This record gives sequence, structure tokens and C-alpha cells, in this order.
Amino acid sequence: MSFRLPLILSAVLAAWPAAASAETIKIGVTPGPHAQIFEAVKPIAAKQGLDIQLIEFSDYVVPNAALDAGEIQANSFQNQPYLDNQKADRGYKIEAVALTVNFPIGVYSKKHKAFADIPEGGKVSIPNDPTNGGRVLLLLRDKGVIKLKDGTGSKPTVLDITENPKKLKFIEVDAAQAPRALDDVDAAAINTNYATQAGLDPVKDPILREDPKGPYVNLIAVRTADKDKPWVKTLVDSYHTPEVKEFVLTKFKGAVLPSW
Repeated sequence: MSFRLPLILSAVLAAWPAAASAETIKIGVTPGPHAQIFEAVKPIAAKQGLDIQLIEFSDYVVPNAALDAGEIQANSFQNQPYLDNQKADRGYKIEAVALTVNFPIGVYSKKHKAFADIPEGGKVSIPNDPTNGGRVLLLLRDKGVIKLKDGTGSKPTVLDITENPKKLKFIEVDAAQAPRALDDVDAAAINTNYATQAGLDPVKDPILREDPKGPYVNLIAVRTADKDKPWVKTLVDSYHTPEVKEFVLTKFKGAVLPSW
């Protein structure tokens, strides 16, 4: 017994520095792909001494408020135009530190097999936030469904529609509620994470789908004061690995696209 005790103590003391040096951070994500991808990132980061705890948020508003308030250390759910809009409106001191994945937004319908089948005066729901609502209007413009004012940029609103030949009625709903709107409208624009939660296939089911290229690549955001801290580089490096890229490609089969 007297021989074994020093060996046990030595093993405990040898493990102590590694355990003590581990840093824990909280990352805000939305349910679905963002949360699933970070589950794949966690063990990679753990090997680098970074313990990731995921906090799920059901909407697009709270994660930036929680980050700015210091309740979490990073978030992963938004694209740059959305972040820019939030910073302009609310004064958040938040910055992007890495690109993650792209979720081409889709327009879905339970009533029509093609967008052209939607009748005159048909109802189309779009997200009520400026970024996602705007990207749907840009998609409809690019498909020749509507025309927009020149120079509207990446965040047009329904007030910027100059031509609407089919007199479509645009109904703005919270992005998280978009799948529920499907029963009440002719078509609904639904973000990929909410579409997958609702059992929709973001590759096969949309009657219109956004071009995967463009400004809407998602990102990891942190507080400006934290952007140069060592854990940020560890977090980004852990995400930008071949293992995570392979997970995204295998798991989501084209519904979510790696952007690194």
C-alpha cells in the first residue's frame, strides 16, 4: 500500500495542470444545424483545452443581447448583414471572427408544386427581420417575380417593391414561426435551421431556393473586447478543421454548405 500511494498521488498531480488550464466558454446557438455542428466541434476544442458549453436560443434576437451583456462568450447563428443591422440598431460591441456555413434560404409550399402555380393575390410569408426578409425579396426579384427600387442594397422591404404583377400579399412573420405559417399561406420563406426542425428537406422541398453564394454566410461572433483573446483562435481553429467540414457535408447533404 505504501508503494502504491505515491504512484497514485503522482498520477493525480500530473493530471492537475491540464485540468486546471482548461477554459470554459458559453456559446449561443440556435437549435438544429448550428447546435449540431458545434457538438462536432466540442471534442476537437476540448483537446486544445477549451471546454465549450452550448446555450440554445429559439429566436434570432436574444443571442446578440446575451453576448453583448456578457452572459455568453460567443454566438453562432447569424450572417454579416444581420449582425450589421443589430449593431446599428442596438449599439452592440460585437464582431465577427470567423465564417462558418451557408444556409441557402428556401420558399416552401404545401399547396403548390411550383412558384408559378401561386394564383394572383396569393399569400407569401417572409421573415419579419430586415435581413432575412430582405434576402427573400432579393430572391424573388432575381427569379423575376417582383421588381425592387434601384439601390436598395441587401435589406429591401416590401415598401421597396415597384412591380408585383401577381399582386402577391406579403405577410411578415417571426422567422421561428415560419413553418407554422405554411398551412395558412400559399408559400412561406423559411430559414434552413427552422425548415429542418419542421421536417422539411432544404434541398428537395423548396419551390424556390437562394443561390448559395452571396453575403449571407454565417459567422462566429464575439465581443469586441474579446476578439484577440487566445481562446478565440482556439475556437476558430477547432471549427475550421477537415473533421468538421466532413461532418457538415455528410450530415446535411447539401442543405448546409461549409464556407472555409
